[in-house]
Amino acid sequence: MDMTGRTVLITGASRGIGAAAARVFADAGANVALVARNGDAVANLAGEIGQRALAIPCDVSRYQEVAAAVQACVDTFGGLDVLVNNAGVIEPIAHLAEADPETWGAAIDTNLKGVFHGVRAALPVMIATGGGSILGVSSGAAHGPVEAWSQYCAAKAGAAMLTRCVDKENRAHGIRAIGLSPGTVATEMQREIAASGINPVSQLDWSAHIPADWPARCLLWMCGTDADEFLGAEISLRDEGIRRRVGLTA
Repeated sequence: MDMTGRTVLITGASRGIGAAAARVFADAGANVALVARNGDAVANLAGEIGQRALAIPCDVSRYQEVAAAVQACVDTFGGLDVLVNNAGVIEPIAHLAEADPETWGAAIDTNLKGVFHGVRAALPVMIATGGGSILGVSSGAAHGPVEAWSQYCAAKAGAAMLTRCVDKENRAHGIRAIGLSPGTVATEMQREIAASGINPVSQLDWSAHIPADWPARCLLWMCGTDADEFLGAEISLRDEGIRRRVGLTA
């Protein structure tokens, strides 16, 4: 898909799915704004991609930082066409009776409030220019409980509902809101899960995880009209039919 002249802002762009998405969108011709707390990592990635990349150190749990990141993107590239709400943390992995309330709350600030912050900052810009795509990175954890993942399950369930709310309120304004549930992906988060030793996900062999560029390529596909049937809903990358449509399998 040709993204020449279009601008994409990706949160959690310092590693994993976010970094892979930055490379995939840039290869498709897009301008990419790379947002993450790790300023050095996104600066290095921007240097790798070149002049169509902008590194923006930002903590998505703080709305003013997200709003400033969106403004920096607009100032540099002239607009915003796609928001990829990807930033997320898995810790604390802990049973509810033992979870530290402050750590649990801080994770919600990133995983749920961070998604809202991206939506809130991007929507006025997109609506003013006729529309855009707001893509969320969801999880199977949004739809079923997983032992010791209470904050992650609750946050992902909330974020999935935010996608539906964005669609409900803004489809008529040209906003395309879609979620992506990628399944288990070979990223640093999976290493943290494996190290916990809790629940069946931590026991999966590394070979069971898909490469990070698969969800990245699916996010690019989701920007096209072929994905319009999923507006306000969620796409599962576990679905072989979706994988074929994206071009991930023969």
